[in-house]
Amino acid sequence: MSLYVESLGEGPDLVLLHGWAMHSGMWGSTRHSLAQHFRLHLIDLPGHGFSRGASPYKTGEKTGVSEDMVERVMEVLPSGCVICGWSLGGQLAIELALREPGRVKKIILTSTTPSFVKREDWQWGMEELTLKAFAENLKRDFSTTMKRFLTLQVSGGGDAGKVLPEMRRLLFERCTPEPEALDAGLQIVLANDLRGKLRNIVQPALLIHGENDVIAHPEAAGWMKQQFQDVELAMLPNCSHVPFLSYPDKFIANIVRFAR
Repeated sequence: MSLYVESLGEGPDLVLLHGWAMHSGMWGSTRHSLAQHFRLHLIDLPGHGFSRGASPYKTGEKTGVSEDMVERVMEVLPSGCVICGWSLGGQLAIELALREPGRVKKIILTSTTPSFVKREDWQWGMEELTLKAFAENLKRDFSTTMKRFLTLQVSGGGDAGKVLPEMRRLLFERCTPEPEALDAGLQIVLANDLRGKLRNIVQPALLIHGENDVIAHPEAAGWMKQQFQDVELAMLPNCSHVPFLSYPDKFIANIVRFAR
C-alpha cells in the first residue's frame, strides 16, 4: 500500500515530513498558508495517520528501519522538490538529500538534531533509558503518554498555553500509529547518528530551531550549522519544539524566502 499524501496549492514542490508518533495533520493551519506559495505535499509516514496499513515493519524488527522508511518516502517523492522535515522527519530529509541529490533541491530542518540520544561525545541528546521508558509507557497507555509528550514539546515556549491544546486537538484527529511503526520510529531515534554525514550534503539547507527546544537542543542546531556546505540558521527566541505552531508567520516567511 502506498503512503497517504495530501497535495494542495500551486508552485514549486514542497514536501512536509512530520515527527515520530505524529502525522501530517500536525502542521495545522501552516499548511494552508504554505499552499499559497507552493505545491505542497504532506506525507503520512508508514503506519502513521492515514498511512495505516502501509508499514513494512514487523513488530520487534530492529534492523534497516531507517532505510525502509526512506525508501517508502522515495516512492511518493516529487522530482526537484524542497523537503521540510520536523524532528525525526528532519533526519529523514537528511537521508533523502544524500540518497537523491538530483531529486531533492534543498532541505529545511525544523527542530532537528543529528542524534536524539546522548552519546559519549555528544552531550546535546536525551538519555537512552528515558526514551526506552517513554516507549514502554506508550505501549501501555498511548493517549496519556502522548499528552505528556506534547507537553514536553511545548515546554520552554512562551505560548505553551495556546499551542498545547491545539497540538492535542490535531494529534487525535487521526488514527493512532500502528505499534510496529512506533517501534520502528523508536529504533531510528535510538540508532541514528548522522553527524558524520552532514558534510556530504551538497544541497542548500535551512535550519529552523526554537531557542528553548528541550527535545532537539539548540546547541545541536549551532553545531550542525558548522557542518553543512551551504546553510542558514533561523533561531527563534522564546520558542519550543514546534515553531510552525508557535510562530507560524516567522516559520512561513523563512521557508518562502529560502525555498522559492
